Amino acid sequence: MLSPTEQASQKNTLLLTCGALAKEVVTLISHNHLHHIDIQCLPAHLHHRPVLIPEAIRKAIEKYRHRYQNIFVIYGDCGTAGALDEVLEEYGIERIPGPHCFSFFEGNERFANNEDDVTSFFLTDFFCRHFDKFMWQQYGLDKSPSMLSFMFGNYKKLVYVAQTRDKKLYDKAREIARRLGLEFEYRYRGYSDLGIYIESIDK
Repeated sequence: MLSPTEQASQKNTLLLTCGALAKEVVTLISHNHLHHIDIQCLPAHLHHRPVLIPEAIRKAIEKYRHRYQNIFVIYGDCGTAGALDEVLEEYGIERIPGPHCFSFFEGNERFANNEDDVTSFFLTDFFCRHFDKFMWQQYGLDKSPSMLSFMFGNYKKLVYVAQTRDKKLYDKAREIARRLGLEFEYRYRGYSDLGIYIESIDK
């Protein structure tokens, strides 16, 4: 049996992952027995200031690039307007395709071709689970209900793109839709393009 040190030395691939995807990435690596892959998660709260994501990724690459043969980035563009891809191009590092996690959990092709989704507000398991802290309190919606129409007035429905079949999360997503005054739609997609991409890393 290998010692922890010997096991660590065999891990030649690193995934730099958005914290909002940590649970799903860990699950996929475990289920696929990808023991040679390490994960480093960046804070999920970077979503609130996408302009900070490219530099955070750059710092992580500089920190880890001499320790691993391969680095992959599990981030969409996430509102960086191409700046993240510019950083990755400098290092010759690949990221998962897609503009954001809502797209690759829905399936990038489906997301791009569904015009109705332009007026949809999306939740994933993570954003459903942490909605109160990550959105409701972060933007002061608990103290200023008038902000609801400002932030969500152009949306028609809430779409919960689920990674797991979890009744508690389903019920919470319905309750969030009610709070926001939006229609509710549930789509179970599993890990979708994220699962396909992580499996492809091993090939």
